[in-house]
Amino acid sequence: MDTKPLGADLPEGVRFIGPEVDWEPGWATGDAPSTADLNACVACGLCLPHCPTYRLTGEESASPRGRITAMRAVHEGRAATDETFTRFMDLCLVCRACEDVCPSHVPFGRMMEAARTQIEPLRSRRVRFVRWLGLDVVLPSRRLTFVAAFLASLARPLLPSRIRALVPKGRAAHGRLPETTEPIGDTRGTVAFLAGCVQDRWFREVNLATIRVLARNGWRVIVPRGQTCCGALQAHNGHLGTARKLARKNASAFASMDHVVVNAAGCGAHMQAYGGLLERADLPVRDVMEFLHETGIVGDAGALPELTRVAYHDACHALRAQGIHDQPRELLGAIANLELVEIPNGDRCCGAAGIYNVTEPEMSGRLMREKAEAVVSTGAAVVASGNPGCTMQLLAGLRELGADVRVVHPVELLDAARV
Repeated sequence: MDTKPLGADLPEGVRFIGPEVDWEPGWATGDAPSTADLNACVACGLCLPHCPTYRLTGEESASPRGRITAMRAVHEGRAATDETFTRFMDLCLVCRACEDVCPSHVPFGRMMEAARTQIEPLRSRRVRFVRWLGLDVVLPSRRLTFVAAFLASLARPLLPSRIRALVPKGRAAHGRLPETTEPIGDTRGTVAFLAGCVQDRWFREVNLATIRVLARNGWRVIVPRGQTCCGALQAHNGHLGTARKLARKNASAFASMDHVVVNAAGCGAHMQAYGGLLERADLPVRDVMEFLHETGIVGDAGALPELTRVAYHDACHALRAQGIHDQPRELLGAIANLELVEIPNGDRCCGAAGIYNVTEPEMSGRLMREKAEAVVSTGAAVVASGNPGCTMQLLAGLRELGADVRVVHPVELLDAARV
């Protein structure tokens, strides 16, 4: 396989240019699953029925146990990081459902991130270039993320149907969120807020709703200017070198803050794991729904203008990685005129999984249809989703079924109820 560094064949004097570009490939870090993590798995198999890819394929190689067996074989030199190993690792959603039921507490998500670093140099030069451009160059840059989102919105009618379905309608948001928003009423304290990359460009209204709800509940909201992309997508896709650099930058931007509030489940889960990437990088990160539940709502629970049936979708990185289940349900369930209903098999992954819905469209599509059909079966007019990737996946799945169901962030329902 061709593993030349990106840009190795450029003519002398020619180089890529752009803001905030990292010239070292994000995968060039030498990471691999550790011996301790590999040995933690006793191959009991309790994880198998909870793994989405094993459930749909029935293949051992598509299970956490099978993937760990492959990692161990590579670690011990009995197998190579070849195309077969790459396929085993790529098919995983890293939803971490296996971690929930593992009696040995195997850190499977961390192991998958390291294993994907091993396989990244094996990809074709074209694929490595595209992934480098997106993960290491565009997402860490606020300006380039806007340009990419803006161009994707313009090009939406021309994109392949599968990709077009995932691109939100409407134009990408420009500019910045207000750096400081003062609380309404008595001040309870100050929180720092992660604006995010994709979240702030395509879901700016969610960020604004989050700030309004926090301010109405007595919190001064600071959006640090030094923050950047959280690094979750980079870590999940084998670019741990870039993920560490982004973590270091955010650790500095959010230093000395008593509370760091995040409204994207994937970002929150990853930021809570910064301590595993860098020493002394632990941050007091909380999901916005968890934070509001812990600190309490000022005044009553509010009311929606009319009776609305709402289905709550559990994002994997909220439910599995952060243990968030009851908190958003209790907050939403207290709102007058809001009827909260459960989605059948609601703890199953929707198939978004970062960029998985682009890299593995067949498997992702099967999971997307399952989830969309389950949502429709509830008869809900609205589905609440606390993660931008899940939101895009749900929108695509419901659109494919022709279902008239709105997808909103749960904090938007709090905002609509004037909580």
